[in-house]
Amino acid sequence: MNIPNTLTILRIFLIPILVIVLLSQFKGKEIVALVLFLLAALTDMLDGLWARRKKQITVFGQLFDPIADKLLIASAFICFVEFGAVPAWMAVIIIGREIAVTGFRAVASSKGINIPASLFGKIKMDSEIATIALLILGKKYLGNLYFLSQIGLWVVIATAIFSAAEYWVKFGSKVLSNR
Repeated sequence: MNIPNTLTILRIFLIPILVIVLLSQFKGKEIVALVLFLLAALTDMLDGLWARRKKQITVFGQLFDPIADKLLIASAFICFVEFGAVPAWMAVIIIGREIAVTGFRAVASSKGINIPASLFGKIKMDSEIATIALLILGKKYLGNLYFLSQIGLWVVIATAIFSAAEYWVKFGSKVLSNR
């Protein structure tokens, strides 16, 4: 087991802990949840950098790194729906996009087509991380700046839709061809 794969597994194990903290009621839970979330997000950045620089890219990492990312994002947004901080329709669009793009990439991969992350896909992920961090802090810590989390949600929705459409336009005909 190499370091990038270990970081991916760590991210997966942090997710249920994050959910438990988010759904718990104790003083300072927001700070604990923020630290857990940012640690998980940091492992996402570090595992990819390490794997590319040290040439430790593995099939496990290629499959589980994006799954870990999607689990992290989906888990957080589902918790926010529970709190009423995120409308369910927004969470459905965000999570649905993640599932659809993952399936699209899987079909592409089965045909030998590699679909790299696009610039808009990366912007989407960065906006998700920033927005989730703001949502975790909530009105309690952000006060009048809480509106930034709501703007972030719209940025996430826009980049999710745009990046999914971009993948479709660039790769749809290749992926859906009978070859």
